[in-house]
Amino acid sequence: MYEQPGAPYPGPNPNYGQPYYPPEQPILYNGDSKDPYEGGRFKPINDPIFLILFILQLLGFAALSGVVLNTWISEGGLGGGLGKGKTGTAVTLNRSTVYLLLLVTAAAILLSVVYLLLTRMFTKIIMHITLVLTMLLNIGICIYYWITKYYSGAIIFTIIAVLSVLSYFGFRSRIPLASLLLQVVMDVSKHHTSVYAVAFAALFLQALLAVWFTFTTIATYAKWTPGNPSCATTSCSSGKVAGLIFFETFSFLWTSQVIGNVALATLAGGPYGSWYYFGPREFGDMPKHPTLSALGRASTLSLGSIAFGSLIVTILELIKLILNAVQQNAAADGHPVEACLACCAACFVGIIESMVEYFNRYAYIEIALYGKPYIGAAKDTWRLFKDRGIDALVNDSLVGMTLMWGSYAVGLLCSLFGYLYLRFTAPTYNADGQYTAPIILFSFLIGLVCCQTITSAIEAGVSTIFVGLGEDPQVLAIRAPALFAMIADTYPHVTRGVPRG
Repeated sequence: MYEQPGAPYPGPNPNYGQPYYPPEQPILYNGDSKDPYEGGRFKPINDPIFLILFILQLLGFAALSGVVLNTWISEGGLGGGLGKGKTGTAVTLNRSTVYLLLLVTAAAILLSVVYLLLTRMFTKIIMHITLVLTMLLNIGICIYYWITKYYSGAIIFTIIAVLSVLSYFGFRSRIPLASLLLQVVMDVSKHHTSVYAVAFAALFLQALLAVWFTFTTIATYAKWTPGNPSCATTSCSSGKVAGLIFFETFSFLWTSQVIGNVALATLAGGPYGSWYYFGPREFGDMPKHPTLSALGRASTLSLGSIAFGSLIVTILELIKLILNAVQQNAAADGHPVEACLACCAACFVGIIESMVEYFNRYAYIEIALYGKPYIGAAKDTWRLFKDRGIDALVNDSLVGMTLMWGSYAVGLLCSLFGYLYLRFTAPTYNADGQYTAPIILFSFLIGLVCCQTITSAIEAGVSTIFVGLGEDPQVLAIRAPALFAMIADTYPHVTRGVPRG
């Protein structure tokens, strides 16, 4: 079944001419013998409390959704339709907004698929393309908002445009190593169609969740906003609407985070982790159906740990959204100092959120490969980042940044689409522009979440390689010798494994 030792390595890239050891001969380096199952690898453990909390909030969202959608349907959705002239009631969001956000969801799916296909077709240049296009997109949206006198959005996107320009010129010299890493991951995905099956399944679930969230949010406005027909039989107030929308947004963000992270853990513990530790399928040592096995672990026994880490990011995201709302209100009321302070605070929280999310990605891979609880995985991830220069290598990787900018670009295009549709249709309820900001925000979230879900298929491979490099660096020398050679050339100290405490 196996080729003889010394034969060319039949890995994901046929140009690799690296000799390999057959599976029955253990991989030896530094006097150590490595077993793919060593240390409980690929065996899950739980964080049951957070699993229970996640299920409870999801059930709560479903119950609330059932109540408001029943009322909304019985009232005919408060009128409204697709296109100009079908604006419905002037009281609050109505059916015309549902059509708008459904179109946004469809656009998000289409743009996400296009971005993944572009990444697949143009691996070597996608980083330059993504960074340059996003930089130009930020500048264009910034200029457009200044021209249309949407000042609060213009100020934010001016800052974002400047940061994107600085990021591109600051990281351009580091692209070659990250580009090779991305190529290796894309090569692996060619031999594992389950990578794309998981990505598209997660995207489909995210789209369904976005549609469900859209209908529930609009129906909540319709049921409890003062002046609606339902207020004749129930108490209505703006405070109640705000509180329920807050809970619904929290539930949407947490659930979408969990869906994306389950996909990440499935890919890390399935095709990518199996490729790294067992070798390609041609070796004959890879377990049968590794993706299905990893999905079973991630969606059941490890779901509590994934929900734990996802909750932390969700809380930070909510804080950022609240600060953005404060900034917009202060700008609308003519308080520029307060608006500037809120904007700076939101940016600071956003930076922390990005760092935690980046950190969590590696923790989820530890969970997927070792079945650790979240706290244990976080500790080992921190050790991975600190010891022997792994933190420098991770920070120099531009793959995650490139995919993040791609998701960000899709979110911006969706928010711009929502804004233009509002201006074209001019719905009665938005005569004073009071619902422009929430609709733009919802559009951005839908686009961002959909694209992040599908690009997580690539991020999972990149991050899995880094985690494996921290524990068993010489395995990468067999799997992808060109990549290992460049890493060893740039960061020679990372060729030693990170000690486990």
